[in-house]
Amino acid sequence: MTLLKIEDLNKSFKALHILKGVNIEVNKGERHVIIGPNGAGKTTLFNCIYGTLPLSSGKVYLAGKRIDHIPSFKRTEKGMGRTFQKNNLFEELTVEENVRLAIMGKKKYRLNMFKPMQNYNDLAEECHRLLEEWEMTERRTVLVKELSYGEQRLLEIILSLSTNPEIILLDEPTSGMSPTETSRFVKLIKKIPDHITLVIIEHDMEVVFSLANKITVLHHGTAMMTASPEEIRGNQMIQEIYFGGGALSHD
Repeated sequence: MTLLKIEDLNKSFKALHILKGVNIEVNKGERHVIIGPNGAGKTTLFNCIYGTLPLSSGKVYLAGKRIDHIPSFKRTEKGMGRTFQKNNLFEELTVEENVRLAIMGKKKYRLNMFKPMQNYNDLAEECHRLLEEWEMTERRTVLVKELSYGEQRLLEIILSLSTNPEIILLDEPTSGMSPTETSRFVKLIKKIPDHITLVIIEHDMEVVFSLANKITVLHHGTAMMTASPEEIRGNQMIQEIYFGGGALSHD
């Protein structure tokens, strides 16, 4: 079943044409990774899918319904989560406060400004469950600004999961991490339940091949190829363009 469909998507900034007729389909439960060199338009594509940027033309569908005309917060309500290259956290608040705020965003009582968050039992229970599940309970009272970089990236994923998404867009989730942090973080990404679809922008090819069951190559703003990891690894043209003709790693 196709969950996310991008149809003839174009995005220009005045005379600069960034995305050119991009067509991508992502099936439910898929781990779909988007690769390409710097400047290929990967983050711009995510911004168009999520509604951070308006399209110049084209269509975006989620679960068969067109969503490119609605704002990003409405896309979240319809089941789309997102992380960013640079964290989007409240650094002066604690881990627990960040998670509670994210959960509260989907509650009907979110506009009630007269009752403290601590008084909502369901909020506390959901927050505790998420922190326990992602092994962050012991860090719940720590200010976000005092977390390690890897912990901040993990917290972003926890916040995305707090909205019960059908699909999460992960923008360069391992960027800036050490090899040890990257290895641990990949294991955590693999813990995300299979019923949640992941679309991932990633530059580390070891991470790409360890996570993906489908890969799209973005080249000069066009979706040059969408195929299995095995087909991408064995494609000579892809190797020459992105990897200097050398064989891609099987790790």
